[in-house]
Amino acid sequence: IHLAVENEQHLSELSAQAGCFKETQVVEFIFLLSEKWHLDQSARYQAVELLERYMIKQVEQICKSSRENTQSHEQGQGGSRSSLKDQIRDTLVLRLVSCIQLASKLSFHVNIVNSDTALKFLHFLKYSYTKQELLESELTVLKTLHFQINVPTPLAYVELLLEVLGYNGCLLPAKPLYQVCVQLLDFSYLTRDPIYNTLLEIAIENSTPSKLQIAKFLAVKEDFMLLAVGIISTSVFILNPGHWTQVVEHLSCITGITLQSTSEFSYAVLKHIIGSFTP
Repeated sequence: IHLAVENEQHLSELSAQAGCFKETQVVEFIFLLSEKWHLDQSARYQAVELLERYMIKQVEQICKSSRENTQSHEQGQGGSRSSLKDQIRDTLVLRLVSCIQLASKLSFHVNIVNSDTALKFLHFLKYSYTKQELLESELTVLKTLHFQINVPTPLAYVELLLEVLGYNGCLLPAKPLYQVCVQLLDFSYLTRDPIYNTLLEIAIENSTPSKLQIAKFLAVKEDFMLLAVGIISTSVFILNPGHWTQVVEHLSCITGITLQSTSEFSYAVLKHIIGSFTP
């Protein structure tokens, strides 16, 4: 119930830029770097979400600065906006590393990415940051997010729903099912836009959605509960199709997400796993 409430609150406060910084290259960079530093799955998803939230705050700051400059009619009013954009671009990799560091510190049972490790990587990429600049970058992210960094990730929803399913008597092979869920969650992050574009086309029964339809669909793209349900549903279908109906019905009772919504999400994921040319 607590996760469901948090999910609803998150959806009610969505920024218009939500999801803009979950591009495949950025997500892949975070996943590979997290793997290199031996972090667990939750840390890499947390890093993606932290970077997303931080970058959105930066975009909002640019927009606010631009509006203030326009209202004041000062000379060179575009200078501040341009400067902020340059700063964001120039510090993106540094902020990304800081988000991974912060995410690693939230998981005390795994490796923590210390300053020496992070600096060694940045120097390998030919950046000349100092340890002080690295610490200041972490603090910048923390301050920008008002120190609210322990946010739930889709993996937390997947894990909790699997636990509830087991408690309710769904006889599923827990370990292999969890492993497939994690693989599919990775896949959904790396192919986020194609999957949700397919889902939108199914929902509106049209391959060319309007700007208004795309804007309204944003809440669907950011719905962690729907994502978790869809990932579990697809995983069960892959491992044991015979249990699929039972599991989806259980998930519907738990979350209120309809059988149709779950089926459509699973179809969209499977379509991009198998390939567009497969019937």
